[in-house]
Amino acid sequence: MRSSSEGGTAPLCPVFPVKGPFPLSRGRERDGRHCASAGGVASPRLAAQPDVMQCAAGRAGALGAAWLRLVARSGARRSLPPRTGGMAEPGPALSGAEEVQPAPGDKEEAAPAPKKRRLAAGERYVPPPRKLSTGVSFGPEHFAETSYYFEGGLRKVRPYYFDFRTYCKGRWVGRSLLDVFSTEFRAQPLAYYRAAARAGRLRLNEEPVRDLDIVLKNNDFLRNTVHRHEPPVTAQPIQILVENDEVVVVDKPSSLPVHPCGRFRHNTVIFILGKEHDLKELHTIHRLDRMTSGVLMFAKTVEVSKRIDEQVRERQLEKEYVCRVLGEFPEHQVVCEEPILVVSYKVGVCRVDPKGKPCKTVFQRLSYNGKTSVVRCLPRTGRTHQIRVHLQYLGHPIVNDPIYNMEAWGPGRGKGGKIDKTDEELLKALVEEHRSKQSLDILGISEEDLNSNAENTDCGNSSDGTKSVQVDPTNENSCPAEDTKDPEKNDTAACLLSSDPSLETLETNKEAGSCKNQEGQTGDRSWEEKDPLCVECKTRRRDPSPRELVMFLHALRYKGAQFEYRSKMPQWALEDWEE
Repeated sequence: MRSSSEGGTAPLCPVFPVKGPFPLSRGRERDGRHCASAGGVASPRLAAQPDVMQCAAGRAGALGAAWLRLVARSGARRSLPPRTGGMAEPGPALSGAEEVQPAPGDKEEAAPAPKKRRLAAGERYVPPPRKLSTGVSFGPEHFAETSYYFEGGLRKVRPYYFDFRTYCKGRWVGRSLLDVFSTEFRAQPLAYYRAAARAGRLRLNEEPVRDLDIVLKNNDFLRNTVHRHEPPVTAQPIQILVENDEVVVVDKPSSLPVHPCGRFRHNTVIFILGKEHDLKELHTIHRLDRMTSGVLMFAKTVEVSKRIDEQVRERQLEKEYVCRVLGEFPEHQVVCEEPILVVSYKVGVCRVDPKGKPCKTVFQRLSYNGKTSVVRCLPRTGRTHQIRVHLQYLGHPIVNDPIYNMEAWGPGRGKGGKIDKTDEELLKALVEEHRSKQSLDILGISEEDLNSNAENTDCGNSSDGTKSVQVDPTNENSCPAEDTKDPEKNDTAACLLSSDPSLETLETNKEAGSCKNQEGQTGDRSWEEKDPLCVECKTRRRDPSPRELVMFLHALRYKGAQFEYRSKMPQWALEDWEE
């Protein structure tokens, strides 16, 4: 009869029933019958039949050879079935081959890496996306990008080179790099991007971009090296109120963002604490507006951060603010529950609107000096600019609020929610008012930002609520240039760059060398030299005064289930303070 095996179809060979189990190197058990093979010990009955034994041995040799060929072809490590009886020496069919049994601690071998797809003629290879590290950790390599200096009561950052990085957006796929720059990154004219490419500052999948007509593909990784300037902030130092194994609590000065965002990176609380106080890998528990001063809390571990987050969800946290407002605030307690709508994340403007989010703030007057009032504020929710918007609605805006106490809101300055402008008209009026005063930096924006379609939801115009924050250490904006731009061209930048002959004669090696050192960090001389491609280097801006960088809103107290932290009352909130 014919019997099949894993090694293929064997030649005809009789199969006999045998009594009792006996060892088989390779055999097939069917219906209680065993097929003798090399390594098996036949019964005396079979041994007395030489022709049968010869056939069995031939069959075993064929099976063994076929099995070895199968193993060689597959490249897999397989073990033979366990023996069913006593010990026996391996037969001739497996001579020269070693039986492999996995050890108890052995791990299964990883599957071979998939082969790269064969590219068509002229097709460009795109490497797979890299796995991003989770969490936030700014280290020495980030702190060493540049340094601070102090001038006129301001903390300033020396200009430095920085890489904006991003993966290709879905809407960019199939479009040329030139098309993307010309339609979405118009803060700079095309002459800038051509010069940046010649200087080696534009890289695609870590290779220098030689041709801006290259068509973008999914997973393309872009890197744009820019000469970065940060707005100045107040020189007032950050005071550490509490530091222990679990938390760091500071008194944040006005004008400092909590974490890198927009145009700010080194002039932020996170970077100053890391660079000047050696406090690294802090977890942001809550945030304050850039212009708001006061108690700011960080967790040192993920566990502490999660524990406080749980208190937030259970509404066990209590926050207390103090501010100085225009006019005589009512003596009795005032509760405002008007909903708030965000008009623009970019400029950082909100207003009362029925379509907004519900919120509640409790106010209590502390003092009145005949012109202005000091008011205690207890926000029960944490909406963006909640205290400032509610005070404006009540007709008592914060004295020096650079947004909600401006003429752009009209004669009533937004009292009662009466604004005789559309949102677009309001934003334009606010920008024009600050532009006329050369004070756009107070808003934390630049002319280039105003040409952007991207709404930055995380830059100094954050809510005063409690919220954990995750920031990419290398790219807080996640874009190859400053922001995503609209089609309107920045005429100022175009004029400055087009009039600069260095753009046409720029030498790649010279620029790449002055851009950064081997480790990608800025050298000590970089801030002293003007960058030929940088618009900011060619633009003179008026520095804000320290007084302009202070807003009379202060986070006085932060209380949880097992903690309470408080700062001193600011000078402007004291009863005997004079205007």
